[in-house]
Amino acid sequence: MGNNRRDFLKQAGLAGAGMMMGGSAAGRQTPFKQSREQTFNMHGYAAPPLETVRVGLVGIGARGSGTVERLAVIEGVEIKALCDLYADRVSDAIDSIREFSDHDPDAYSGSEDAWKQLCEREDIDLVYTATPWELHAPIAVYAMEQGKHVFTELPVATTIEDCWKVVETSERTRRHCYMEGGDCHDGIAAVLLNMARQGFFGELVHGEGHYIHDRVSDTEGRWVRDEDNHNWFGYRPWRLKENVNRNGNLYPGHGLGPLAQMMDLNYGDQMDYMVSISSRDFTMADKMEELSEMDDYYEAYEGLEFRGNMNTSIIRTKRGRTIMLQHDISTPRPGRRFHLISGDQGIFEARPPRIATGHEGWLPEEEFESLVEEYTPPITRMFEQKVRAAGGRRGERSYERVTASDWRLIDCLRNGLPLNKDVYDAALWSCITPLSEWSVAREGNTVKVPDFTGGSWKTNERGMDLSVAEGGTTNLI
Repeated sequence: MGNNRRDFLKQAGLAGAGMMMGGSAAGRQTPFKQSREQTFNMHGYAAPPLETVRVGLVGIGARGSGTVERLAVIEGVEIKALCDLYADRVSDAIDSIREFSDHDPDAYSGSEDAWKQLCEREDIDLVYTATPWELHAPIAVYAMEQGKHVFTELPVATTIEDCWKVVETSERTRRHCYMEGGDCHDGIAAVLLNMARQGFFGELVHGEGHYIHDRVSDTEGRWVRDEDNHNWFGYRPWRLKENVNRNGNLYPGHGLGPLAQMMDLNYGDQMDYMVSISSRDFTMADKMEELSEMDDYYEAYEGLEFRGNMNTSIIRTKRGRTIMLQHDISTPRPGRRFHLISGDQGIFEARPPRIATGHEGWLPEEEFESLVEEYTPPITRMFEQKVRAAGGRRGERSYERVTASDWRLIDCLRNGLPLNKDVYDAALWSCITPLSEWSVAREGNTVKVPDFTGGSWKTNERGMDLSVAEGGTTNLI
């Protein structure tokens, strides 16, 4: 009996090991195009400098109208054209910038293809898009084919196929595709990137990023639910529709972006594979039924299948690091985006902001503040100084809404410098959504993450320059 038992355990152990080996390699499924030969490396590419960056904007809703005002105050920017399906949005945006600037853009509206006319203009260098998500990739591809650089809200695409199309078009046309969203351009994220680069946290091991909130902001900055404007769960009508029949991590970019830059993804490390699972929907379908009794708008959503409230996606990189991304905008939870970066010598946690080193607990607040001051990078200090110096010197308009990301994009284009985020970052950060949908639909099966760099991540130099690059000193005023 003893020998039989030992033989059985030995065989079971070997079988188990075999299963583990199969699960760690053969079990990683590759249903999507994984790589291809790179035709031109856009990472580190510096396009010819532009004395003036002439901009056309497509999609003038809440995001687009704000971007019009932000770009309009940056020196060296000329707003040439605005486009939206609704003419009143375009006219309102034009009126808003005429109050404080000398921009006089042309208007395009009334047709679902009006944006193509804007892209075809010869006097535009940069096309910005803030349309519903499914239009981001078509507009980006068409604009690059017309010789324009692209500035897009996230995601750059909603399918793996379109991610590849955007990458391949950028390489073929040698036009930049820059995706807005979470990054390390300013604030504590820039400080942490500098700390990570200088080895403060040691070898990075793990990071966490989220898109978690359940509220929207009114005109006075208070956080409220806006049922009258169909903004339940923090969505405008078109965003509410994204939650029907799509179950996955729908908006990972804000939480992922800082982690990707700190972990040198696309330049030194790369995502390898991921898994994703979702809870069931505990709130959305029930709320649609409740609201439909008060507002006919919601009747169209009755009986539909909504995504799970909480999605959790876990990624492993080629160097063995892990990333956890969560998405929940429909249960009562305070907002959270970039949350944690952890190394073998230290950790940062965002809520509340604090740092620990060794095994002695969190550092005192004064030590934390001292570290922030010490590691604030030169590019961040320069931008902050420019904003303070600019004040309200273009009419009465304040420069406070201009982001470091906006300014640095224009700065790089004007000075012929490589961008701090490129098309490979846009594709990698965006592909998480369709990959998560695939994994969720298969009960959390592992899925390989495509390498949009064609292997060049192994030799690419680091992105996100934190220094004051030579020539990159464009003024805001």
